[in-house]
Amino acid sequence: MANPKNQASLAELKNRFEGTTTTLLTEYRGLSVAETTELRRALGADVTYSVAKNTMIKLAAQEAGVEYDEALLTGPTAIAFVHGEAVDAAKAMKNFGKDHKNFVIKGGYMDGNALSAEQVEALAEMDNRETTLAKLAGAMQGSLAKAAGLFNAPASQIARLSAALQEKKGE
Repeated sequence: MANPKNQASLAELKNRFEGTTTTLLTEYRGLSVAETTELRRALGADVTYSVAKNTMIKLAAQEAGVEYDEALLTGPTAIAFVHGEAVDAAKAMKNFGKDHKNFVIKGGYMDGNALSAEQVEALAEMDNRETTLAKLAGAMQGSLAKAAGLFNAPASQIARLSAALQEKKGE
């Protein structure tokens, strides 16, 4: 790999691997430039999607400490470096794949774990972080309201009992 252009490409890929916790691999065979541009728009600004040679991906990944299954690095491969929500990127890819049958999700790597294509599909079915936190906050708020009601109930019962006793003494 004495070619300076290859060395620069390898260094750039390695930096991308080191700058993200999630990568998703796809097969882009049969996609036009317009369709690839459409996918990049769907992925958004938090995802860098690029085509790279499998040997370059493998070498850069190894240098960055990322281990892919060898079977993922066959055929024409494009890689998405996710800097934002992995769930959102997986959803965008899954939705894109529904309309473009040539587009195939191969797998990926997230937080130190290799992902199969099925796991990426499952990731796409999950709620993103923001939605999950909103659901959690709603559940906690409901639980706190119930707890406040339970804590206030004995005090109001004592007050009513005390008022009833004083009323009875007054008779």
